[in-house]
Amino acid sequence: MRRKLIAGNWKMNGSLAANAALLDGIKAGINQPVCAVAVCVPAPYFAQCKAELTGSPVAWGGQDLSVHESGAYTGEVSGAMLRDFGCTYVIVGHSERRSYHGESNALVAQKTGSAIKSGLTPIVCVGESLAERESGQTDAVVGAQIDAVLGALDAGDVNKIVVAYEPVWAIGTGKTATPQMAQDVHAMLRTRLATKNAAAATSVQILYGGSMKPDNARELLTMPDIDGGLIGGASLKAADFLAIIRAV
Repeated sequence: MRRKLIAGNWKMNGSLAANAALLDGIKAGINQPVCAVAVCVPAPYFAQCKAELTGSPVAWGGQDLSVHESGAYTGEVSGAMLRDFGCTYVIVGHSERRSYHGESNALVAQKTGSAIKSGLTPIVCVGESLAERESGQTDAVVGAQIDAVLGALDAGDVNKIVVAYEPVWAIGTGKTATPQMAQDVHAMLRTRLATKNAAAATSVQILYGGSMKPDNARELLTMPDIDGGLIGGASLKAADFLAIIRAV
């Protein structure tokens, strides 16, 4: 039985005061969750999260990392730096990184390997645009994205990743894939994972990242291959984030 994971992605949001209020609200209401819980935060707030969340059920992580271990790479953050602040997770290949920063499938695969080498659990994001969905290319596009990552991994490392399916057309648009639409892609992803390591494919968590909210979380989370959520806007409100956690 795969344990569910609810991971918040704060994106480029937050301040010391706002973060403190948010984290205090989450800690006050979380009790002992049946699922794993994490928040992925902007790099300047790693120290704050470590101080606020140590000893709580909530893990923390980054939103990106460099493929390099160290060196003359101004503005970059290495996996070792994330580990220094107690990070457990790091998001790689988010659609906004792919779109706004031109990250290729090959680069996402490299970052996945760098995360694993650093002792982090990469949350590997894959997903298609509205045009790709409407032209019937979902499996081809999403399949190519995950295949690039799997092609760069040793079979024994497959169980060290988390996958997040985030249909780009359902992020911040008010649109959401139906539970069955999401399940179909999650099942395809698990089949792809099995081609690399059949045993690991049964244990890898595959999250849904297309605007999961309190009012749709329960229905999505009942699907057999949806193992949690990568939560954007709803993770910035303690009540909403806790409601999704309780939906598990």
